[in-house]
Amino acid sequence: MLLVADDPWTDWFHGLQRSAFHLEVRDSYVEPSEDNRFRAFLAGEAVPDEPPVPWHALMHRVTGRGVSVTRVRVVTVPHSDYHRWLLSITGRNIRSGEDIRYLPRHDAGEVPPDDFWLFDDERVVYNLADDGGRPAGAALTTDPRIVDYCRSVRDRFWKLATPYMEYVTS
Repeated sequence: MLLVADDPWTDWFHGLQRSAFHLEVRDSYVEPSEDNRFRAFLAGEAVPDEPPVPWHALMHRVTGRGVSVTRVRVVTVPHSDYHRWLLSITGRNIRSGEDIRYLPRHDAGEVPPDDFWLFDDERVVYNLADDGGRPAGAALTTDPRIVDYCRSVRDRFWKLATPYMEYVTS
């Protein structure tokens, strides 16, 4: 496994040929760029407009050339404050080209303990977090057993999960 401390995400996404799948399994995340908007949401205040996010522009470019970007969020019900907020802003990810689905944890069966990205069905990248939950780099592997396992998780969860628009209206 290769530990990566810098920020290779843009390069990784530009290098994709077919697909990227993200599994999210945590009930909350600590992303410093989200702090003000998340605090406003929790306080019941008007949430400040989100500035242009490089992620959304990247997703437009990647999906615009035919690469599929999908994710499943395994969520505890009732939702954590973080996931209630995330549900309120995920439409922007959808508009940028991602296909996001939700899977209640109680319907998921066995859930891996860590988030991962599966790139082109060939590489797995684990999102690393420090003790405070903040992003702390990534770990990349091409180990065929790990890749096969992540593919099987993706395939199983994708069938069970509900598309975002259907999930938020049900």
